Amino acid sequence: LSLGVVPTGVAQVKDYHAGVGEPALPDAVVDLGLRAQPNRELIASLELDHFLLSPLYQALEPTLSRMTRVSTLATYKPETDLWRNLVDTTREVARITHREHRADAVIQEHRKRIDRVRRQLPGNLPPMLVVQFIDDRHVRVYGGGSLYEMVMDRLGLENAWHGGTNLWGYATVGIEELTTSGYLILVDPIPIGVADELDQNRLWQLLPAVRQQRLLHLPAVWSFGGLPSAARFAESLGQALQTAPDIQPSSEDS
Repeated sequence: LSLGVVPTGVAQVKDYHAGVGEPALPDAVVDLGLRAQPNRELIASLELDHFLLSPLYQALEPTLSRMTRVSTLATYKPETDLWRNLVDTTREVARITHREHRADAVIQEHRKRIDRVRRQLPGNLPPMLVVQFIDDRHVRVYGGGSLYEMVMDRLGLENAWHGGTNLWGYATVGIEELTTSGYLILVDPIPIGVADELDQNRLWQLLPAVRQQRLLHLPAVWSFGGLPSAARFAESLGQALQTAPDIQPSSEDS
């Protein structure tokens, strides 16, 4: 979409709207079903030029390759520079969709959006944890290898999570491990009923970030996304930090 190409179809359109949001997905895009079990009859009827897969669903390639060309895009790879991978994936999708002439502009646009946020941030911000709720007692906390930490690094922010992470850059932990005295960043969506449960959860109420009102809430940003998701996270986080009650504005904003 950022390259100016509207896909014929994607899997789980409703989840795209809820978990990705931007760039907006036009109404004409066909919902292909579940990512792990797409509707093969529907896919065959669309007479597609190309199908893009995550390595997570590479088992689908033999079936899909009988209908159209298939490319697997492995953006998240251990021990590699994620920003470089996002740039490489952007160029690869541009090549596949014959939009090579747009790739550099798209890459520069998203780099500038993140750099703009960095210049606007106040100095001396404390370390912070970025989490998404699984239920009222467990979260995904994002660290090394994640899109969130990569963006934080580019913004000059310190991640308070130094524990291990999986291929996608997160670990599943209990809320009792969210002991940072800095900011606790909650990224939507929050499962139904969790907010009500937390209001009654004594353990949650005793966390330093909750007691000190250093709890910041961000709209949904696709944690496994590309350059648009990286820029969206940077801007959402930057806005939340600039409006936090105990933050002094940066000199650029003063």
